[in-house]
Amino acid sequence: MGIAAGGNIHPGQGGHVRAHRGSAPKYTGKNIINPLAAIAAVQMMLDYLGQGEAAARVEQGIVHAISQMESQNAGHMGMGTDAVGDLVGGFVAKS
Repeated sequence: MGIAAGGNIHPGQGGHVRAHRGSAPKYTGKNIINPLAAIAAVQMMLDYLGQGEAAARVEQGIVHAISQMESQNAGHMGMGTDAVGDLVGGFVAKS
């Protein structure tokens, strides 16, 4: 599993974005999965919808979160899934 987001974009017709991920049921409820792929998908969606300023803030929030993490690997981030999300959200809210 990685932290990549991707999308099928059809200018003028619609599209969808999503986190590229696999299945890891062994991590369910453990608060150790890296949420940045899902957050990056939101950033892509905002950009696609013409919300460039909001998309840029989310991207900056992702960069901020990465700078605070020990690793991007599940279980080795130095914080939980919720804390990573809170870092991004807090950064976006302040900007």
